[in-house]
Amino acid sequence: MTTAPALQPVIVGAGPAGIRAAQTLAAHGVRPVLIDEAARGGGQIYRRPPAHFQRTPATLYGTEAARATALHGTLDGLHAQIDYQPDSLVWNAQGGLLDVLHGPTQTTRTVPYGQLIVASGATDRVLPLPGWTLPGVYTLGGAQVALKFQGCAIGSRVVLMGTGPLLYLVAYQYAKAGAMVAAVLDTARLADQLAAVPAMLTQPAVFAKGVYYVGWLRAHGVPIHSGIRPVRVLGDGRVAGVVWADGAGREHTLDCDAVGFGYALRSETQLADLLGCRFAWAPMHRAHLPERDAAGRSSVQGVYLAGDGAGILGADAAEWAGELAALALLQDHGTAVDAARMQALQGQLHRLVRFRHGLERAFPFPTDWAAHAPDALVVCRCENITAGELRACVRETGADEMNRLKALTRVGMGRCQGRSCGVAAAEILAQATGQPVERVGRLRGQAPIKPIPIHLQARQATDAGASA
Repeated sequence: MTTAPALQPVIVGAGPAGIRAAQTLAAHGVRPVLIDEAARGGGQIYRRPPAHFQRTPATLYGTEAARATALHGTLDGLHAQIDYQPDSLVWNAQGGLLDVLHGPTQTTRTVPYGQLIVASGATDRVLPLPGWTLPGVYTLGGAQVALKFQGCAIGSRVVLMGTGPLLYLVAYQYAKAGAMVAAVLDTARLADQLAAVPAMLTQPAVFAKGVYYVGWLRAHGVPIHSGIRPVRVLGDGRVAGVVWADGAGREHTLDCDAVGFGYALRSETQLADLLGCRFAWAPMHRAHLPERDAAGRSSVQGVYLAGDGAGILGADAAEWAGELAALALLQDHGTAVDAARMQALQGQLHRLVRFRHGLERAFPFPTDWAAHAPDALVVCRCENITAGELRACVRETGADEMNRLKALTRVGMGRCQGRSCGVAAAEILAQATGQPVERVGRLRGQAPIKPIPIHLQARQATDAGASA
């Protein structure tokens, strides 16, 4: 008689998806390892400040305060039932082992796993503009982290631009905290947002929240301009203003000392790539994403995907997906689970898809961005690669695929490993070759997926050679 191997689940990411997955496993008598890059759990959306921080949850999270507090409380209550490992960055995965960097001690270790739930979350989707490398320019997510985690604004007169729900949330949070928001500049048109109303009304509470943010900003005198095109950031050594064009092509200049920008979010998929998960083009997300079934099972046995790391659906969906992935893991290991609960969670996630389509209609990706990007624009700031250099490579070599472009130009080879520049480089390549962006491929994940001290890599290479 054979017995099933003991459960050895590891969860990467302690945002809404990771915490709910840990809670579900613990409720079934399983003790998971929960690895968290941050010092305290909550993820980006419910990022938790240092313990001594004095601002209240209502001030930090606004209308999401109750949800954030509940999620934090859930994690705090699980500490005796799980192996929680904060300040820990998973930077590689191979052979059933995760390579993990402990931030405070700058030491690396390996964590074995039998089953793995990847809840890696999302990051800003960046489309550069001239001047974006000036001090004082932040992504919208970076601007939000400064406010939530450090209790400070990125400047005294801030312009926020790009598109997506995060644009208005950050503007509301900044203005509510007392910062001067000089303007909100949205590349989406008002007509786009009106056309999306029927789909967004499928989630009336979420829709109402977005309407409230916009109404609150207007009522408090924050200028909102729709249908704009960012032109450049002004400054000599530091941000001094922005230039933007309206729908008629007229340029406007606005003084400011800081800029936050972004074009919604993109999934963090590098770990899923290193694990060998199969990817496919997802038109709604305008990205190649790891495939998963309705319960979160990836194409790799024992690897489950949950939350925004496998497709942006928001915090509520991340919680449901985390619970669902944990139930699927238990079910696959022969543990009795509530099948009706799994079916209900799948139904909730399915119903969110129409709303997600509505968001894409309301805040469409600016597909003309590459056509307006000047040759002098720095696309990859790590390697100082410009749009003109990428286009020249296409003309001179015939490169028409992202990894070929990377090999020839070094785009995506720097500290960010393409996490910041990959989207923009793909758009430039597609425009230069006349292909749809889905045809140019994606940058393959490489370890380390985020920067680690170089001496740790050297030591790992030495240890590998000694054991060969």
